[in-house]
Amino acid sequence: MTPQDLKTIIGSGLLSFPVTDFDEQGDFRPKTYAERLEWLAPYGATALFAAGGTGEFFSLTGDEYPAIIKTAVDTCRGKVPIIAGVGGTTRFAIACAQEAERLGAHGILLLPHYLTEACQDGLIAHVEAVCKSVKFGVIVYNRNVCKLTPESLAILADRCPNLIGFKDGLGDIETMVSIYQRMGDRFAYLGGLPTAEVYAAAYKALGTPVYSSAVFNFIPKTAMDFYHAVANDDLKTQHRLLHDFFMPYLAIRNKAQGYAVSIIKAGAKIVGHDAGPVRAPLTDLKPAEMEELAALIKTLGPQ
Repeated sequence: MTPQDLKTIIGSGLLSFPVTDFDEQGDFRPKTYAERLEWLAPYGATALFAAGGTGEFFSLTGDEYPAIIKTAVDTCRGKVPIIAGVGGTTRFAIACAQEAERLGAHGILLLPHYLTEACQDGLIAHVEAVCKSVKFGVIVYNRNVCKLTPESLAILADRCPNLIGFKDGLGDIETMVSIYQRMGDRFAYLGGLPTAEVYAAAYKALGTPVYSSAVFNFIPKTAMDFYHAVANDDLKTQHRLLHDFFMPYLAIRNKAQGYAVSIIKAGAKIVGHDAGPVRAPLTDLKPAEMEELAALIKTLGPQ
């Protein structure tokens, strides 16, 4: 798959980040991870991100990363493209990117580097080094310590032909408008705020009609219904699902830091696709919160 092929794919429909399965000792569990991907693949996501943020990339070691990407690629071959998450230090991100390319992934999502704040020249050097280490398509995730300006993105676009996607996790409308106005169709644009459905209609108006859905992990039918409602400007359906599910869901998610990932694993467990516990420093939902989430999911009906 060429970078331009990937750009077309990620600009054409809903994307999602499957959670990564761990056993009770916290070790990767490939069997149920493969079963998860087999379950999700037919629902209609145009691509799945293996070992992304919701897949707890930040907790993975270099030794276990290849097994996760290989399981995803082998399971989804011929069904749905796999985009691998990479991040951390520049050298570690490059090592992950090259391994993902070797294993047959179709591209990478470059997550923010680790902790250290950096100037724009440093960010440019980091993203450029990762892009030039591989041939397939790269999507950069603007979030946390990676806050690229329109000017920096223009420089990167000139230097890195395989940088074909921009995912926004900041929610700064002025910056997003500036980036879109500067870069136009040079990039495919993705909404990447936690529980992206809440922002989907607003981002579509900004020129970013595609987003990644975390709740696709446990309510894939509803996630697709909401995406189609946004795509078709069906405000009635959007408002109904926001009122009946997403806003009460946010109330649970916002009870603790890190629950944006934990609540997804909780939902998967509730619907019969248990992915095991989250890894420290994240914490699992408490029993009462699990009950709240189960009751909310029940109102949506069969998936």
